[in-house]
Amino acid sequence: MKVVYVSYPPSDAAEADVPASADNALGLREHLTSRGHELVTTSDTGDGLDEELTDAEVLITTPFWPVYLDGDRLAKTSLKLVVTAGIGSDHTDPEAAQQHGVTVAEVTGSNVVSVAEHNVLQILALVRNFVPAHEEARNGGWDVAKVVAPSHDLEGKTVGIVGLGAIGARTALRLKGFDVEMLYYANHRRSAGEEASLGVRYARLDTLVERCDVICLALPLMEGSQALFGPERLRAMKPGSWLVNTARGAIVDRDALVEALESGHLAGYAGDTWYPQPAPADHPWRSLPAGSEAMTIHCSGMTLEAQDRIAEGVREMLDAHLDGRPVPADFLVVDPAA
Repeated sequence: MKVVYVSYPPSDAAEADVPASADNALGLREHLTSRGHELVTTSDTGDGLDEELTDAEVLITTPFWPVYLDGDRLAKTSLKLVVTAGIGSDHTDPEAAQQHGVTVAEVTGSNVVSVAEHNVLQILALVRNFVPAHEEARNGGWDVAKVVAPSHDLEGKTVGIVGLGAIGARTALRLKGFDVEMLYYANHRRSAGEEASLGVRYARLDTLVERCDVICLALPLMEGSQALFGPERLRAMKPGSWLVNTARGAIVDRDALVEALESGHLAGYAGDTWYPQPAPADHPWRSLPAGSEAMTIHCSGMTLEAQDRIAEGVREMLDAHLDGRPVPADFLVVDPAA
């Protein structure tokens, strides 16, 4: 069997040897080759990859360096299984996968802790104006007045969480200690007991948007969430508020966000996710107004601990497939046999 693993390339930094990079492939090479299978590793997501996929049975991709699979592309492959090494398989068209008999699975729960912690990190970075303060230190300055003018305490603010699944709930738990008021919006409302334990109250989305000082997006990219925060919803946000998005870049309208920051309506945006990924060098979110952003390069779910959990889950799925057993049900995103 031929397995293709696609991920970000190794770094030139000597200490940057990480399990999930293309060269290390989550430690799968010996595991597969010892059983007589072929493993191809690459960072190519274009024509070179398409050539490899013509006779491959399994593709392992990742949200952090995604392979975008639509019906036309899947039709040219021999794939039976697409594994997302992480959480979020929106780079694979589910209807096309179903039509072509391709199972799609991901490592459920593998990096929810990592992303929840990153949410808190980015909220604090924005509210406390950390990035400009850090740059002032790096650049040899000491303009305290400049960096503290837009710096605030998080305590007493109203924080909205859009989506209260595994990541949103863990984000709420970590924010409880900051003595904030927390509102949430989700398609499925939690029970009264769950709301009490998480310290959250349900609100309709428009109400949440109008009331919150900080909004954190923690929902999947799906029908209805594409550009959910477009021009109108961004304008409806509280003047001077902050927006955090570790979910998916396409949930926020790219150009409308730039306008909201340039006009000063929003105080800041901290995004970890982009569209497309990797983001091109001229992506407008790479040059947002100074002091208005705390961007990262979709690394929130790639802590070393998360990579270990991802590796364990990918191996479990591969072993099931190689042995002719079903992929564990809690990993399944698309099951053609269903």
